[in-house]
Amino acid sequence: MKITTFNPMILTKNAEETIRLFEELGFEKRHAPTVDTGKSLVTSTRMKNADGFCIDIADVQSMEKDMTIIRMNVDDFDEAFKLLTDKGFTRPGEGKPVETESNKSAMLCSPSGYAFDLCQHIKKD
Repeated sequence: MKITTFNPMILTKNAEETIRLFEELGFEKRHAPTVDTGKSLVTSTRMKNADGFCIDIADVQSMEKDMTIIRMNVDDFDEAFKLLTDKGFTRPGEGKPVETESNKSAMLCSPSGYAFDLCQHIKKD
């Protein structure tokens, strides 16, 4: 398994306000895909600054308060998912991973409380 990107991700119901703050800090929007999680639509805005640092800001209206997690894109979702669950990571709400035509992802929480947004981009042939 290879990690292809690794950066912070903020889950918030105040995405526009948070995006404006990071724009003031020198970050620029790269893209903002919307994913149907099966429970809601979530738009995740990818931002990058001139030094190459990245942050993702996800518009999650069900959030009571903001949460910062680590986004980890990998080349083999199933291998990474097994590695983390074997280490005691669990899915909040015991839901299944979200799968679309271009992405497979799952939030996984460690026994001590930090969390990953585990993601694999699915490349079309």
